[in-house]
Amino acid sequence: MSASEENSSLFPIFILTIMAIPIVPYTILRLCRAFTKKTKSIHCQCNISNFSTCSNLTLLLLWVVMGILVYYIKHISREIQPFEPFSILGLEPGASDSEIKKAYRRLSILYHPDKNPDPEAHKYFVDFISKAYQALTDSISRENFEKYGHPDGRQGLQMGIALPQFLLNFDGASGGVLLLSIVGVCILLPLLIAVIYLSRSSKYTGNYVMHQTLSTYYYFMKPSLAPSKVMDVFIKAAEYLEIPVRRSDDEPLQKLFLAVRSELNLDLKNIKTEQAKFWKQHPSLVKMELLIQAHLTRESTMLSSSLLNDYRRMLELAPRLLEELVKIAVMPRSPHGHGWLRPATGIVELSQCIIQAVPLSARKATGGYPEGLAPFLQLPYFSESTVKKIARKKVRTFQELRDMTINDRVELLTQVAGLSDIEARDVEYVLEMIPSIEVDITCETEGEEGIQEGDIVTMYAWVTLKRANGLIGALPHAPYYPFHKEENFWLLLADPVANDVWISQKVSFMDEAAAIAGASKAIQETRESLGASVKEINAAVKEAVEKVKSGSRLVMGKFQAPPEGSYNLTCFCLSDTWLGCDRKTSIKLKILKRSRAGTRGHMVEEGPTADEGIEEEEEEEEEEYDDYESEYSDDLDDEKDKKGKKANGVAHKKEESRKSQH
Repeated sequence: MSASEENSSLFPIFILTIMAIPIVPYTILRLCRAFTKKTKSIHCQCNISNFSTCSNLTLLLLWVVMGILVYYIKHISREIQPFEPFSILGLEPGASDSEIKKAYRRLSILYHPDKNPDPEAHKYFVDFISKAYQALTDSISRENFEKYGHPDGRQGLQMGIALPQFLLNFDGASGGVLLLSIVGVCILLPLLIAVIYLSRSSKYTGNYVMHQTLSTYYYFMKPSLAPSKVMDVFIKAAEYLEIPVRRSDDEPLQKLFLAVRSELNLDLKNIKTEQAKFWKQHPSLVKMELLIQAHLTRESTMLSSSLLNDYRRMLELAPRLLEELVKIAVMPRSPHGHGWLRPATGIVELSQCIIQAVPLSARKATGGYPEGLAPFLQLPYFSESTVKKIARKKVRTFQELRDMTINDRVELLTQVAGLSDIEARDVEYVLEMIPSIEVDITCETEGEEGIQEGDIVTMYAWVTLKRANGLIGALPHAPYYPFHKEENFWLLLADPVANDVWISQKVSFMDEAAAIAGASKAIQETRESLGASVKEINAAVKEAVEKVKSGSRLVMGKFQAPPEGSYNLTCFCLSDTWLGCDRKTSIKLKILKRSRAGTRGHMVEEGPTADEGIEEEEEEEEEEYDDYESEYSDDLDDEKDKKGKKANGVAHKKEESRKSQH
């Protein structure tokens, strides 16, 4: 085989290597994600299989191409064998000259051109048999063989380029093609990739959200932003405005408008004017709102193929945009450095509805359902008629359904709701996956007695998650959301009356190792600052690790104590994926007048010592909804204090046993 032929035969190996470098690790990553999803999610009949996606089919096709290349390489390549003259002549090492000549004559009868006209036999005779005989009989050839391993002497190292043979022919246009290929691959392609990357990265933040989107969200964010208006801000993302609006979309969007018109908050008394006003908006805003409403009302089956691609793009971007929108809502804006509660809770509500494909109007309390129909609609096979059927048995809240025994619930679903045994089993699977949240929150000033105005107060909150199926980190049951989505929770320490968020943090139960490391470090640093012994520190860290392993996460935050007075705070733990599992915990914090000097706070006053007080309160409220509004932004004037206690400036809330009813 000539050098050019050898180089040409290496080209498939080169292509196979280039393909394998990205495909193999990407496939491993996909398999790991699929395995994780399988172990941390449930599999019921309502799940929509999306194996036949473009990415999966493309990956499968690339593996088929790699398999063909492996088969081709295996059959055209031959392994380079070392030159062994004794083996070629069929002799044992150290054979005599007579045995060598006898073997040579025998092989000559089989492979000599005069005896065998086959060209391959001729080639084998010249390249191997003759050289082997010469190496063992000629003194110079034998010396070369003993020194260099070949009868022709030292063999030079051959190097080549793994390109097709026609590119290695430098005559005519092939040389120009090769030159252009080298310049394009080695210079122009990396330069093009760098330019595209830099131009795109300059438009995006570290969370892959455009800077223009953050500016828009910041501008339109208002402290009184109602949940029904959150959608108007959400769809103004620059990513959504970049999705093209085609003329061919007009007719499908008109049909979609008629299907979701009841969800658009239009004034029915002046419907023609409201419709005209709706269509006068920017075409991208109209398109995005209709696509989102199509998802919430589960009307996506009526979308055209082009709209379906835009619909999937909209859903893919939604979680990260909503997360950034929450961050902007809780961003410190007030003079005291507080964020806004009402828009934050409204955004989380919208996130829940998008992941579970539940209409926003279903959150409205109507017809004797204090929390609306929304939590029920996240269950498989549940519809409005199903909810009305089980209401005949006095099951009107989602928590009442969860609190039933399995046997009673199965009987209710099969005999009253009309579900089959398999469908009832799927409902049980989902109910076992829905988490129950408990929050144990403590606020204190480290190393000091009492919380006085200007002190730096540290909040410690242990958020504990429990599921009936025993899982801790899990993927939500969201059959209508076609992308990978991990469940997260937002912990907000807020003053609902003042609409202020004092502390906010996202909580995840997926990464146990990171949670252990974070909790251990926080507990260790806190105990060291208080002067605890090594034994006490190790015991506290060990206890924290056990809590994390059992399904708890430590959330810490600091805030400056406000002026003297009593503050009725509420700790919200809100899920961004599930409906009906949010937790509200009330805590009454009493701030005393400044009576000690120090530099821990920015406010230092001298005054008489006052008794510190921490009061706990449990909520008992009945709420009426005249219109759809945030389920967490209602004022708490009707709350009654049930219990008070004093604890040397430490505000400690033992977990309330009640869930948020909205």
